[in-house]
Amino acid sequence: MSWEPQPEGLNQIITLLKQSQSTDNNVQRAVQQKLEELNQYPDFNNYLIYVLTKLKTQDEPTRSLSGLILKNNIRLHGTQLQTSIIEYIKQECLMALGDPSPLIRATVGIIITTIANKGGLHTWPELLPSLCDMLDSQEYSVCEGAFGALQKICEDSADILDSPTLNRPLNVMIPKFLHFFRHSSPKIRSLAIACINHFIINRTQALMVHIDTFIENLFHLSSDEDREVRKNVCRALVMLLEVRMDRLMPHMPQIIEYMLIRTQDTDETALEACEFWLTLAEQTVCKEVLGPYLAQLAPVLIRGMKYSDIDIIILKGDVEEDEMIPDREEDIKPRFHKSRSHHVRSSSISEGHSGEHGEESDDEDGLDDDSNLTDWNLRKCSAAALDVLANVFKEEFLPILLPILKETLFHEQWVIKESGILALGAIAEGCMQGMVPHLPELIPYLISCLSDKKALVRAITCWTLSRYAHWVVTQPHELYLKPLMEELLKRILDANKRVQEAACSAFATLEEEACTELVPYLGFILKTLVFAFSKYQHKNLLILYDAIGTLADSVGHHLNTDEYINLLMPPLIQKWNMLKDEDKDLFPLLECLSSVATALQSGFLPYSEPVYRRCINLIQQTLNQDLASTASPGQFEIPDKDFMIVALDLLSGLAEGLDGHIETLVVSSNIMQLLYQCMQDSMPEVRQSSFALLGDLTKACFVHVAPYIGQFLPILGQNLNPEYISVCNNATWAIGEISIKLGAETKPYIPVVLHQLIDIINRPNTPKTLLENTAITIGRLGFVCPLDVAPSLQQFVRQWCISLRNIRDNEEKDSAFRGMCQMITVNPVGVVPDFIFFCDAAASWMNPQPDLHEMLKKILHGFKTQVGEENWRRFVDQFPAQLSERLGQLYEI
Repeated sequence: MSWEPQPEGLNQIITLLKQSQSTDNNVQRAVQQKLEELNQYPDFNNYLIYVLTKLKTQDEPTRSLSGLILKNNIRLHGTQLQTSIIEYIKQECLMALGDPSPLIRATVGIIITTIANKGGLHTWPELLPSLCDMLDSQEYSVCEGAFGALQKICEDSADILDSPTLNRPLNVMIPKFLHFFRHSSPKIRSLAIACINHFIINRTQALMVHIDTFIENLFHLSSDEDREVRKNVCRALVMLLEVRMDRLMPHMPQIIEYMLIRTQDTDETALEACEFWLTLAEQTVCKEVLGPYLAQLAPVLIRGMKYSDIDIIILKGDVEEDEMIPDREEDIKPRFHKSRSHHVRSSSISEGHSGEHGEESDDEDGLDDDSNLTDWNLRKCSAAALDVLANVFKEEFLPILLPILKETLFHEQWVIKESGILALGAIAEGCMQGMVPHLPELIPYLISCLSDKKALVRAITCWTLSRYAHWVVTQPHELYLKPLMEELLKRILDANKRVQEAACSAFATLEEEACTELVPYLGFILKTLVFAFSKYQHKNLLILYDAIGTLADSVGHHLNTDEYINLLMPPLIQKWNMLKDEDKDLFPLLECLSSVATALQSGFLPYSEPVYRRCINLIQQTLNQDLASTASPGQFEIPDKDFMIVALDLLSGLAEGLDGHIETLVVSSNIMQLLYQCMQDSMPEVRQSSFALLGDLTKACFVHVAPYIGQFLPILGQNLNPEYISVCNNATWAIGEISIKLGAETKPYIPVVLHQLIDIINRPNTPKTLLENTAITIGRLGFVCPLDVAPSLQQFVRQWCISLRNIRDNEEKDSAFRGMCQMITVNPVGVVPDFIFFCDAAASWMNPQPDLHEMLKKILHGFKTQVGEENWRRFVDQFPAQLSERLGQLYEI
C-alpha cells in the first residue's frame, strides 16, 4: 500500500519535533499538548513513520524522536489504530531496517518489537521469516538492523518463540544464530550470542539440542578482541553454569582460568565474569573444582572490592562533612513495611541475627554502602562472591585470606585499607570460627578505624564491626562491647551522612545481639539517639527510627522509667505531630512507636489516646478510599494500603503494651467493625496485620471481642491457607488465643478449623514458625474441648510432638501441653503408636508448672504400667541415651 503525506501537515510535524528538543519547559508543555491534539487524527501515525523512515533530508535526532513518539502511541493506543495504518507502519519498518544510520535502525527495531508485543507475534506471521531472510543480506546495515530487532524480540518474547502456536520458530532461528558466531563483524557476533542467551535459563529445547555446538562456539569466541562479544560470552557461561553444569564440567579448569582473567578486565566484562564466582558457589561441585584456584581468586576479588576513582567522585568520597546539606528526595529509597508476624520463641537462643543471614538482604549490609552508585557493581559483586565462598570453604579459606587481609587492612592508602575492611566483613559469617583467635587483636583495631579521617573508611568499619557483633557481645564488656558502643554512638553523631547511616544500621544489629546487656548503658544510648533527631536530615531520620524501635524490642520493659520516657517520647511525638496523614514517613515512625509502646507498657499511657485515635483514622480513611476507588475506578485514586497495615500494627503494639489499659480506648471506638472489614481485605498483608491485632485484643480485652466471635472465627478458618504463610500463621495464633478465652464455648467452631490445622501440621516443608503455632493452637483446642479434638489424635500427635520439642518453656507451650495431656486421657489409644515422640516432647521441658509436671508424669508411668516391665525395657532401649537420662531426672522413670 502507498500513502503520501500532505506538505503542510508534514511541515507542521517537523516544526513540532524540532521544538520538542527545546530546553524551555513552556515550549515543552505546549508541544506535549499539541501532540495530544494530533493523536485525535489517525494518520498522524503515518506522518510519524514517514519522517522516521523516508525523510532522509532531516537530521537523525529529529527522525529518531518521531519514531519514539510513534512507539509510545502504539504502546498506549495500538489496539484502537486502524488495521490499514498498522499495516503501513509494519511495511515501512521492515523496509527501513537497513537504514544507513545505526540510530534509525535501532529506533525501527524498537517499533517492531512494540507492535509484536502489543498485538502478539501471531498477528504478524511474516515478521520472523522476513527478519531471518534479512540476516542473509550482503548489505551489512540490513543484516545488523534485522539482528537488532531479533535481539529485542528474543528478550521480550522468549517464551512465545518456543510455543506451538507460532510453529516453534526457534527450531530455525537458533541454528541460524549459531552460524553468525563466526561472522566478520564484532557487532553481529555479539548480537548472535545475545539472542541465544535469552534461551539458556529456561533450558529451551531448541537450544538444548545444539548445546554442544553452542558451547564449542562460545569457547571459540572467548578470546575475541571485541569487548561486547567477551561480555556476552561471560554472561552465557554464567547461565550455563546454572542449567548445564554437566556440559561445562569437562572444561572447568579452562573456564575458571578464563574467568580469572576476565574478572580483572577494566570494563563491564569484569562484572559479568565476577557473577561466575557467585553462581559457582551455589553449585555442589564448587569446593572440588574451585579449591585449586582459591589462592589466585582471592586477591582478584579483594582488588575488585576497591572503590574506583569514578566511584569516589560519585560518592563524594572527598566530602567529609555534609550533614548540613539537605537530602534530595530522589535519593531516598522507598521502604517496605514488614507486617507483624506472631512468633513462638524457640529454644535455640544463640541463633540471633547472624543465623538468619539468608533472610537479610545485603542491602542492609555494607554492600549497600554505595546507594548512589548503580545498584549492582563490581565492588558489590566481588564482596558478595567472597561472602558466599567463605561460606563454602569456611576455615580452609583463611590461610589464603589472612596474608592478603594483613597487607590490605594496614595499608597506608585509604582506598586499599577500606577494601580490606570490607573483605573482613564479607568473610565474617563463613569464617567466623577460624577468625575467633584473631578477633582480640582485630576488633580494637577496627574500633580505632571508626575515627579514621576518611568518611568512607569510617562507614565501612561500622558495617564490618556489626558482622562481628555476636562475638563482641559474648566477651567481657569492658574489653570490647563498651568501647565499641561508645565509638559507634560517636559515629551516629558523625558530621558525614553516610557514616551516620552506617553507624545507625550497625548499632541496630548490635542492639539485636546484645538485648538486655545494653540496659546499664541505656541513658547514654538514649541521649545520643535523641540528640541525633536534631541533627539528621530526612533519609537518616528514617534509619534512626529503626534503631530506636530495635532498641525498644531488645531491652523491652527496661525502657519503662520516667527518665527514659522523658528523654525519648517528646522528640517522637513532635515528629508524629508534624507529619500529615498522607506522608509516607509515617511508616517508619509508626513501626518505631509500635515497638516503643510494647516496651514501655503502662509508661506509654500518657501518649496512647492521640496515637490510638490517629491509627483508627488512618484505617478508616484507607478503607473509605478503597471503597470509593473500587466503586468508581477512574475517579478516585487507589489508596496505599501500607497506611492501614502500619496503623493496625501500631494498635497491636499498643494492645500488647497497655494490656487491660487499652479497654477504655476500645470501648469508645469502632475498632471491631474496622477489624471485620480488614480481615476480609483482598491484600494478604492487611489480613496478616488484622489477625495479629485480633489476637492481641483477645489477650488484652476479650470482653469487647466476644460479641463478634461468630463473625470472626469463620473468617479465620478461611485463612488457614499455607500458601500465604504469614497470614495463615497469624490466623492460627489468633484462633489459639480466642479458644483459651472462650473455653468450652469454642465447641461449635472446632469443625470450622480443626481439619485445616491438621492438614497444615502434616504438610511437608511447612516453615518452623507456622508448625509451632499450629501445634500450640491444636493443643489449646484440645485443652478447652478435649472430647471434640481427641478422636483425631492419631492424625497429628507425632508431628505435634516434633514441632514443640524445641520451644522454650512459656505459657503458650504450657497450655498446649495441658491440652495434649487431656486428649491422651480421653483417647489413650491415639498416642500409642507414637509414644516415643511424646516421651521426647515431655523431656523438652526445663521447669514445667507443678500440676503440669504431675500430669506428664502420670501419663508416662501409666503407659509403663500398661505395657509391663519387659515391654517397657525393650521400648526404652530405643531411646537415645540423653533422652533416657532426661526422663529419669524429670519424671523418675
